[in-house]
Amino acid sequence: MPDKADLEHVKPYADHHGDGIVQLSFTLPVPDGLAARKAAMELAGKMGFQHPEVVHHQRLTDGHTYFVMYGHTVHTVDYATLSEEGIDIVEYMTEDEVEAYAQEHVRRPIVVVGASTGTDTHSVGIDAMLNLKGFHGHKGLEGYRAFEAHNLGSQVPNGALVAKAIELEADAILVSQTVTQQNLHIHNLTELVEIIEAEGRRRETILACGGPRVSNELAKELGYDAGFSKGTYPHHLATFLVRELAARLGQGEPEEDSRDLPPAGRAAFADHVPRGNLAG
Repeated sequence: MPDKADLEHVKPYADHHGDGIVQLSFTLPVPDGLAARKAAMELAGKMGFQHPEVVHHQRLTDGHTYFVMYGHTVHTVDYATLSEEGIDIVEYMTEDEVEAYAQEHVRRPIVVVGASTGTDTHSVGIDAMLNLKGFHGHKGLEGYRAFEAHNLGSQVPNGALVAKAIELEADAILVSQTVTQQNLHIHNLTELVEIIEAEGRRRETILACGGPRVSNELAKELGYDAGFSKGTYPHHLATFLVRELAARLGQGEPEEDSRDLPPAGRAAFADHVPRGNLAG
């Protein structure tokens, strides 16, 4: 590897610097066989890859085959011209820093209600953010003194989630969406915003959503305050919530609209004892 890369012509590499080798995978709706492998190679060629090679193929179900391929790309990007101007990188707080910030600026438990809504049965994401066990060594909001977390689990109707949030006078509602076929996640996320607006509770409620296909940009387009996707840890969410609530209470600075949130979902959330959590 050279001491310094040519930032005007950045290219992927695998075996040696600048070889342009890329690994890609996809599924074709064709039965496994020689014709299927030829189809995969032809498709990779049309994508612009040179010398495509099928390194793995596997029948998934009748009429569907999964492929892993290698190919060479001749394309490069001029990294030197790319700028991070206008993007504010968020400095996330540690768990202890979140606790201290909340105690200083909020001075009461922050009530958070979350669920996977609609027909979505996946609770891993919302559990990772809310439940005590958290994710990858990071405790969920249930383990913070600063938060009172209520996890309603999966397959929760949007109306039921909003009703519970109103009952608990929640500061924030968290929605996890994993199922994305036919843009079902967009429908569910939009419906929740419509319901809470109809209840006249949008202004005082922080709305955040997460999932593998949820980005901060999409979340804002749909009417949420923030979106979190893959790579999100509970302290990322906790940082946003304490800062956002403190700002609304006039006790701190809000997150910038242009913040660069991590990719959940992405995801893609004063000492006290939680009043009760409904684990999913």
